[in-house]
Amino acid sequence: MPDPYSLRVNGVDCEVADSDLAESLLFVLRERLGLTGTKNACTEGECSSCAVLIDGVLTCSCLVLAATAAGQEITTVEGLGDGRNELSVVQEAFVHEGAVQCGFCTPGLIVAVHDLLEANPEPSDGDVREALSGNLCRCTGYGRILAAVHSAAATKRSQP
Repeated sequence: MPDPYSLRVNGVDCEVADSDLAESLLFVLRERLGLTGTKNACTEGECSSCAVLIDGVLTCSCLVLAATAAGQEITTVEGLGDGRNELSVVQEAFVHEGAVQCGFCTPGLIVAVHDLLEANPEPSDGDVREALSGNLCRCTGYGRILAAVHSAAATKRSQP
């Protein structure tokens, strides 16, 4: 059995024991650490349902070996709130604007929108479409998602 390693996830050091070194970060987050917000859909990096931030870089967790992420800061959809079980501005906007349907793509979209708004606080529709082009949603026509992004952007700009 390989030696245990530690992952820093959502600001908390998490010991990963009894893990095969070939396990993806997605598998370890969901099955070993119980963080089921990150979704498993394609396992090929094509849908972005498993998107997380690794050291602030948007990444498909299905394509990363978990052990290689040791020593880096991993942020999942669960880690985007304020740490007191409160939703983030982006999460609230998705709920308020009705951008959540089946919910399978939602975590990856929310992480991607968070990443977009950190880099571009006033994105155009084109900017949003480009930033979310790797996120597949089968339930919506993306209209509510665009509305949620613009709502979250406006809310973030109005905060001190």
